[in-house]
Amino acid sequence: MQRYCFCLQVRTDRLDEYVERHRDVWPEMQAVLREAGWHNYSLFLRADGLLIGYVESPDLEAAQRAMAATEVNARWQAEMTEFFTAGQPDESFVLLPEIFHLNGD
Repeated sequence: MQRYCFCLQVRTDRLDEYVERHRDVWPEMQAVLREAGWHNYSLFLRADGLLIGYVESPDLEAAQRAMAATEVNARWQAEMTEFFTAGQPDESFVLLPEIFHLNGD
């Protein structure tokens, strides 16, 4: 399993609504994320709109392709795009290189 971290920028005038929308992510969206290979997926949001995502997956590109092929993801992304300063959120995030990991053993 590989670990991935990414960042995006949420519009500061939409932060509260963005947080609220993630309090109740659609069950069908959660199901297809799991089926597509997204594991231990978390989002963290800073007050200035910096969004950091963390996900584990055997192959992130394959997981992204699997998500892109689903109708529920198309609906979710259409609703989420307006919250971001640039581009489609599922296509424009910047991957961050891992520079340290403390193994849990």
